[in-house]
Amino acid sequence: MDEAGTYLETERLTLRRITESDAPLLVELDADPEVMRYLTGGVPTSLERIRTHFLPRMLEHPKRNPGYGFFVAHEKATGEFLGWFHLRPEPDAPADVPELGYRLRRAAWGKGYATEGSRALIEKAFTELGAKRVFAGTMAVNQGSRRVMEKAGLRYVRTYFGDWPEQIEGSEHGDVEYALDRSEWRK
Repeated sequence: MDEAGTYLETERLTLRRITESDAPLLVELDADPEVMRYLTGGVPTSLERIRTHFLPRMLEHPKRNPGYGFFVAHEKATGEFLGWFHLRPEPDAPADVPELGYRLRRAAWGKGYATEGSRALIEKAFTELGAKRVFAGTMAVNQGSRRVMEKAGLRYVRTYFGDWPEQIEGSEHGDVEYALDRSEWRK
């Protein structure tokens, strides 16, 4: 697959690897305070920060762990930009234990896109990438994201309190981890 080619298709989604030219889409996505509510307390991400901080990290994943990375999601029927997903091991973590994540435009919420993309990435992780376990996390109060994780087949593992640089509304309730092992997925 070429750099910007299709990574994965579902019934309604096309996912392709993120590229540097996606910076304006990422800025647009992060400009919505509701999209950023559980990430930054609603503070948008600047184009400069996307270009100098986030994109270099996003583009590094497939170099370290082939098959993994960040993927722009488009609606298959219209080509409309919906947001992004990631499936990637955390730095200094085993390559066979990737984290699943997603950030979608508010207009895409409640339509099953996050669940559809997540299920497809989980399947790819177990069938093609040799994953032993897939996990995801969010703030405990982020009920929408928690529902996506559950619908995608992940199970609640724990609540924990991370050492975050800035407290945002709801962070006093901690974060939650959901996960699915390959043996559970096979069932």
